[in-house]
Amino acid sequence: MRDWAHIAVGDLITHIDEINRLNVFPVADSDTGTNMLFTMRSALAEANTVSSPDDVARVAAALSAGALNGARGNSGVILSQILRGIADVTACAADSGGGLPVIDAAVLGAALWRGVELVITSMGGVEVPGTIVSVLRAAAGAVEQCAQGGEGLAGAVIAAGDAAVVALEKTPEQLDVLAEAGAVDAGGRGLLVLLDALRSTITGQAPARSVYEPSPTRASPVKAAAERRAPQFEVMYLLDGCEAAEAESLRYRLAELGESVAIAAAPSATGGSYSVHVHTDDAGAAVEAGLAAGQLRRIVISALSSGAVGLPAGSWTRERAVLAVVDGDGAAELFTGEGASVLRPSPNAWGPGPAAAPDISAHQLVRAVVDTGAAQVMVLPNGYVAAEELVAGCAAAIGWGVDVVPVPTGSMVQGLAALAVHEPGRHAVDDGYTMARAAGAARHGSVRIATEKALTWAGTCEPGDGLGIAGDEVLIVAADVAAAAIGLLDLLLASGGDLVTVLVGAGTATGTDDIAGILQEHVHDQHPGTELVVYHTGHRGDTLLIGVE
Repeated sequence: MRDWAHIAVGDLITHIDEINRLNVFPVADSDTGTNMLFTMRSALAEANTVSSPDDVARVAAALSAGALNGARGNSGVILSQILRGIADVTACAADSGGGLPVIDAAVLGAALWRGVELVITSMGGVEVPGTIVSVLRAAAGAVEQCAQGGEGLAGAVIAAGDAAVVALEKTPEQLDVLAEAGAVDAGGRGLLVLLDALRSTITGQAPARSVYEPSPTRASPVKAAAERRAPQFEVMYLLDGCEAAEAESLRYRLAELGESVAIAAAPSATGGSYSVHVHTDDAGAAVEAGLAAGQLRRIVISALSSGAVGLPAGSWTRERAVLAVVDGDGAAELFTGEGASVLRPSPNAWGPGPAAAPDISAHQLVRAVVDTGAAQVMVLPNGYVAAEELVAGCAAAIGWGVDVVPVPTGSMVQGLAALAVHEPGRHAVDDGYTMARAAGAARHGSVRIATEKALTWAGTCEPGDGLGIAGDEVLIVAADVAAAAIGLLDLLLASGGDLVTVLVGAGTATGTDDIAGILQEHVHDQHPGTELVVYHTGHRGDTLLIGVE
């Protein structure tokens, strides 16, 4: 369940532009993909807090609660109810089974049908053909049929996705506005992404799907929306202390004020709480109606437009985060211990040779930025992200409303220097400038082992020699790693320095304690007053990373 949610977040990021372009119903505001992404991200964040990762019911309940609390837009409310359907059915399975429940084809089918029921209820009992509900019905029916035929979960999940595709491609035949825009339903396309993510999780294989694009026949989606005179505002809030009868009264009142009314109840364990959504011209009256029914929190009012809108404050779990790209278990512990979120290259991303460091892609970077759950993210690339990928990734995240500040760190030692001066309470620009200045003031280099005979700026090296490198040039050739590190340290400390940081990688033949002892003795004797710290980060590539502040 948790792996599926994580894959789903990543896949929604990949398909967000496609889904947003399809968004013509109920309002052509190009945000269905964005809303589903941030609702799913909120669900995943809650699931990651569960202390019993092997308890399916608890993880499902956390996904449901996180989605309801972080639901964004009409599609987000619907998604929260689909997740609640899974939570309700797994909870029943846990109660009746006398142990930890297992999601098989029968349970999944029941969960999807429960989701259909909850989605329709949240919409006031009215089902509009040609929407996400039609696609969900088809998927639920396919899974139920597989369960009755004795098929396993993998076959049922594959059948669900295939049935969803057929239903999705029929949606323009069922809804005039989709036919006008020549588009399939955006919410149904988002649901297909979630089903395909489940297939990837269960089977390890992702299906190839068509890219759906609008193809207007009579009018553009924006023009069609204008002709329907769409309301000006989207209003959302969480409502507490509200009885069921009051919730229904609120639904009628909101229907008088606008359209796309959705009121989704929280699971019974937290009864009396609802997620409320409406499109209206009178945002104030929609809020006042909620106040008459109970206590409101996380009120979000957004202008409905034909383009992407900024992210409301309710979509975030914190104001600011630092995302550091690191390699090695020790490095991950070191940076997370200082409060940073980390992004690590995959093990198979490394090429042959000591200098074959991988580059993080823009897609990986955007996904990691989103996973921080912060409205503002300071990015420390640390030499693992190519400039074009960094710019593309940051630009994409900024386009979705995340305030991203890339800090120019060329090595993990520079990243540590920047992280040391990070202060979340400062203005983002001030914080980014201070971090960049600290990183730039940290002189850095690396030590690696020569793999072949070559001519360098410091003379000829032989295989097995230690090479001291700074500014992409070999400045020291020595008999071993320790001797090269000493020579490089002397160069970096030629203009002084208060702190030397040494990160020991996975490829050194000399133990961390031995390296630390040798360098500590040298610094003590030759550079009095300078502090030296050594960490075993286990990074690949260079044997040592050295920084001087």
